[in-house]
Amino acid sequence: MNYLIRFNIFKMILPALWLLSSAISGAYGQDPYLPQRKEMVIKQIAARGISNQKVLDAFLNVPRHEFVPYEYRRFAYADQPLPIGEGQTISQPYMVAYMTEVLNIKPGEKVLEIGTGSGYQAAILAEVEAEVYSIEVIEPLAISAKNTLKNLGYKNIRLKTGDGYQGWAEHAPFDAIVVTCSPSAIPEALREQLAEGGRMVIPVGRQNSIQYLYVLEKRKGKIRERNVMPVRFVPMIDSQGKAY
Repeated sequence: MNYLIRFNIFKMILPALWLLSSAISGAYGQDPYLPQRKEMVIKQIAARGISNQKVLDAFLNVPRHEFVPYEYRRFAYADQPLPIGEGQTISQPYMVAYMTEVLNIKPGEKVLEIGTGSGYQAAILAEVEAEVYSIEVIEPLAISAKNTLKNLGYKNIRLKTGDGYQGWAEHAPFDAIVVTCSPSAIPEALREQLAEGGRMVIPVGRQNSIQYLYVLEKRKGKIRERNVMPVRFVPMIDSQGKAY
């Protein structure tokens, strides 16, 4: 998408963003992070071409600072990934927004997330009315994410501690799959667990080499995939910490 098109989209949605953020101000009361959250949505997300209103609403609603360690909260709404412990990170806000928008999730769709991490992406998916199934291989992160999401009142998220490479066959097929860690190749199990009409967004590539973000779609039993951009994600690992 060229700069002019993005700028025009941004101009069209800006008034709606301000009205929405004003309404949310009342809902959040004295939330000291609300101005930073508004600025994040307007300058980092909408200005770069994210135009799905439900996605923008989600980023205004979800308190990102609750998903980062206390010592990093002052950077919670910065345009960057942040450490969350165990060698893992919470992704840059724009990347989370892009991966959410490209899935084009409809209310009630079943979405599988591989790599719960802090739980932030799961919360965003829940805000766009998905039924979320999320897997985290690192147990301390899984426990922390579960507690954070519970404290924030999310009920449409099921969490599991385990190896995401094999997906979650018990609840397959999924209308959408989002992978927040990078394997060296797209796991066959995840392809198989996509429903007809399903979409997947996944980074692919080893940690010390170039990684690319792929978008997959299943139509008439066949999967089409396209490479959309170079990215940098933590590696997908197994329960022993070995990268796939």
